[in-house]
Amino acid sequence: MTKKLEPKIILKNISLRIPIFLKSSNSIKNKLLKNLCGGKLSEKNNLKSVLALNSINCTLYEGEKIALIGPNGSGKTSFIRLISEIYEPTEGTIENKVNVYPMLEKSFIVEEELSGYDSALAHYLTINNSLKGFENFLDYIIESSEIGEYLYLPLKTYSEGMASRLTFSLLTFHKHDCLALDETIGTGDQSFYKKAQKRLNKYLTSNGMLILASHSNSLLRRFCERGLVFSAGSIIFDGKLEEALSFYDERNC
Repeated sequence: MTKKLEPKIILKNISLRIPIFLKSSNSIKNKLLKNLCGGKLSEKNNLKSVLALNSINCTLYEGEKIALIGPNGSGKTSFIRLISEIYEPTEGTIENKVNVYPMLEKSFIVEEELSGYDSALAHYLTINNSLKGFENFLDYIIESSEIGEYLYLPLKTYSEGMASRLTFSLLTFHKHDCLALDETIGTGDQSFYKKAQKRLNKYLTSNGMLILASHSNSLLRRFCERGLVFSAGSIIFDGKLEEALSFYDERNC
């Protein structure tokens, strides 16, 4: 008898509007707004906003490996920030029965003025409420991130790739119920990429959920089974991964 999967994240009629604050002239504002991709732009009471997510209805289940598919600006990152509780919905309800750990920009995990070492220390304390076992954790960070002596320098000196390596290492030492990655696994050299894949392969042997946004079909095929296709802030397809990839390619979204 097949075990019925438990719903872990339930989104009902979710919409997300993000206000836009620009200290520029009206002509420059209008040019910038016209060039923004993604959700629909609107203005009310002289406040411009973008509809980053529009009428999202979706249920994510325990243990699922889900691909987020779509062009830049289609809503994938906003979706990750929403289910990670970085953003709150403007409309609708979200029921979250799992802690989602997002791998996004470094600023969401650590403070730029801190060193990589201090960030690792703060992250470990947050997870464990104790420094017991920190030495093993630090050894893993040093070995897996491959950022060398930069570990002891402020994060503001890091390149995007180095920040991504550190964040990936911080998040993958512990077992998490749900890990959300936004493109970043592909950042870095081949050595780091292989280590990241090995770590994800180990993670996938557990019952943990994985949500992966990427433009790499091969990467999505390696790790995911279900696909959500985004366009202009909406989910326009939800189904098996290969069907989702075919749908996206045929629409040329």
